[in-house]
Amino acid sequence: MGGKRAGSRRGPRPKQRISPALLGLALGVTLLVVAWGYLVFAAIDFGAEARGGRGEAWWFLALASMGAVACLFAGLMMVARILRLLASAPVAGTTPGADDGAGDSVSTPEGYVGRRVR
Repeated sequence: MGGKRAGSRRGPRPKQRISPALLGLALGVTLLVVAWGYLVFAAIDFGAEARGGRGEAWWFLALASMGAVACLFAGLMMVARILRLLASAPVAGTTPGADDGAGDSVSTPEGYVGRRVR
């Protein structure tokens, strides 16, 4: 059964490739989250030992806590970078300089493209 609205109007999907930069950042985030979890667990353990009377455990508690904070901060910065790279990915099928007014656009290093003000 055919009609003027039968079938899909979409073209073939472009092949999606995994960017090595995104893959590396995702691996880094994974490692940092695992390290953060280990350091939090170690800080809890050192805290229990410090309350039990071991004075040097307070220093290890402080180091483990600072390491956990650093891992979490670095992981969140990597997640922000991943999101920025995903947001600025070029749309498949568009060609720069096509006769659609793209010559009036402004591009910045952050990936923002906007219209020029005249």
